Amino acid sequence: MKILLVEDEQKLADALARGLSLKGYTVDTIHDGKKALNRISLHRSDYDLVILDLMLPSMDGAEICKTVREWGVTVPILILTARNETDRKVELLLSGADDYLVKPFSFKELAARVHALLRRPTETVPKIISVSNIELNPVERTVKRDGEEIPLTLKEFGLLEYFMRHPNQVVNREDLLTNLWDFNYASFSNVVDVHVKNLRKKLGSGESENPLETVRGIGYRLRG
Repeated sequence: MKILLVEDEQKLADALARGLSLKGYTVDTIHDGKKALNRISLHRSDYDLVILDLMLPSMDGAEICKTVREWGVTVPILILTARNETDRKVELLLSGADDYLVKPFSFKELAARVHALLRRPTETVPKIISVSNIELNPVERTVKRDGEEIPLTLKEFGLLEYFMRHPNQVVNREDLLTNLWDFNYASFSNVVDVHVKNLRKKLGSGESENPLETVRGIGYRLRG
């Protein structure tokens, strides 16, 4: 799951990004309103959630929210605001926000709201994802093959979940970088290959029995 965090307070942004990363999310951080709007307009399909501060340089969060909804962007938006007035909350929801959180807040509450938003809609996010003899539980973050649990790192889990949501499709390295790493990683980095290699080892030792195959010169495919 990939999150765009738009927050101009550097220390808060760093703390939230670090905490969400430890929860297994990939986080891109932007500190300016107009830059955030531009990012969403160009990469609207890259993100599963936008966390948007209300008070930002160059353009406020409410205007960003209203604009992207007018564009037809449906990604969930969680607004961070220092204002607790009822009228303001109603205004934010009417502008297209899915939820809001009043500052100061605990990271535990933020994480719970993020988790709740990413579960919607439930019909498109099944509790258990199954491909062949592999079962993945996105909520409990567990993976089983033939009923036996496979321990994975957070990044390996994210990779497998992405492959399982695109079974039998060739997935290139750029897609994986876009969806599972933040935009500071260079596309020529071999970080994807290293993590995929480790994931393949855990899924099966033999080439013939391994469901995750390399498509030379293109990327990878999880056989269903």
